[in-house]
Parts: sequence; C-alpha cells; structure tokens
Amino acid sequence: MKPTSHLKSAVTHVKWNLCGMLLAGGLGLGLTSQIASGTGNPNPGVIPPHARAHGLSYAEWGAQWWRWAYSFPLAQFPPLQSGELDCGAGQSGSVWFLAGTAGQGPVTRSCTIPTGKALFFPIGITIINDYPCPDPNFQPPPGESLEQFLTEGAQAVINLVTQLEVVVDGQPLNDLFSYRATSHLLTFTADPSLVGFDSCVTGTPQYGVTDGYWILLNPLPPGPHTIFIRGVIDFGGGNTFEVQVTYNLTVGR
Repeated sequence: MKPTSHLKSAVTHVKWNLCGMLLAGGLGLGLTSQIASGTGNPNPGVIPPHARAHGLSYAEWGAQWWRWAYSFPLAQFPPLQSGELDCGAGQSGSVWFLAGTAGQGPVTRSCTIPTGKALFFPIGITIINDYPCPDPNFQPPPGESLEQFLTEGAQAVINLVTQLEVVVDGQPLNDLFSYRATSHLLTFTADPSLVGFDSCVTGTPQYGVTDGYWILLNPLPPGPHTIFIRGVIDFGGGNTFEVQVTYNLTVGR
C-alpha cells in the first residue's frame, strides 16, 4: 500500500487517490446519508449532483480534475502541497479546482481565488483507475471492454467509503453520499515524473476511469472563507484510512 494513497489492490488491481478535503467536524455515514431527505436542493450553494453546470456533468468535471492534477510534475502535484499556494496554477475558465491530500495527514492550505469562480473538488475519496500498467495481468477478461474493466475496479474501491464531511464557513453540507459520479472511459496524459506516485503513468496518452465524490460549489462572495473536507475508507478488519484538508481562501483580488 503506497503511503501516497494512489494504491493498487492485489485483489482488484485498482489504483486510487484518496483526495479527501474536509470542511469541519466528523460526520459519519449514518448521519450524512440521512440528512436532507426532503424536497429541494439540500445544499443551496452547491450545484446539484445530476445537473450540468458550466457545460459539463459532475462525472465530466471529475475527468477534467484528474487531467488538471496529473498535468503537474511530482514536486508540484496538488494533493502533496500545503501552506501558502498559488491556486491559479493550471487553472482556466469559470471553474477552478481544489485538491485533496495524498494521505499525508491533516493539511492546511491558503490561497486567493478571483471573484466569480465556481470551485470543484473531491470529497472523501476519488479514484482514477488507469491503463496500461506494468503488471501484464492487468487486462480486461475475455468479453469485457476496457471501460467495464476499469469501471468495476474503481467502483469496488469507492464502495468502501464510509464517512464524508464538508463544511463551508462553518456550515456542514448535507446528503454528501448523493454526490458520487463515475466517468466514462477517458484519456489523459500525465507528467512523466508522476510515475513515482502512480506506477501506471506512462507520460503519453493513456486511458482511465474515475469514480468518487465531488462538490461543485457556486462562486463565493468576496472575502475570507474556510472549506474543510474529510473522508474515511474502511478496508475491513479494523483497517481504515482517513484524509482531510482545510482551505483558507480569500476571494477577490
């Protein structure tokens, strides 16, 4: 098991990135999955999970997030960063990305976001199951497409998520387990140095499927804001993995 959390299971041959971003305390599955079961949008400041916003679905934005994250060399890989950051690195358009962590413990980041930018980020765990890999046995079985093969592996890991939490400016978001999105087969090109994080990175165009939990937050008003994200995955047998990150944001320049 890699400490960076971009892991490959010996059973499922799945690689995952535990990109948890947490915004406040410790809501568990039983609580977050039951909140906001009524009508309407349970999180008015968040784009609903089945909507298309800024031209893309949640799953399509998830694919774009991975293309963005994997465009950086290992030393600048967003999940590995902490402290004062340039959140504009690699960003463009009306939606900006925030990163989770790579399992290195609680992380705090600070940066400035221009006004009018929606924010898209993973909550708890997000996975990219990419292909090809050095393992010659990492292949679809006869009769199964590459997309089916990669999707099944990614979903098997995300099914192990037990806790999600996001808090924005002290307000917990509700019904977080409804914000899961699985992409179709995607293509990406990762920086070659990321082979130190993901052994399947080739540095050339390759395939993948991403699955996970995401939030697309409407633009925040000018001023200071705090986003706290936390996620837990349960491997069974008392073996759990927790990730969390706090963003201290200043909106406006």
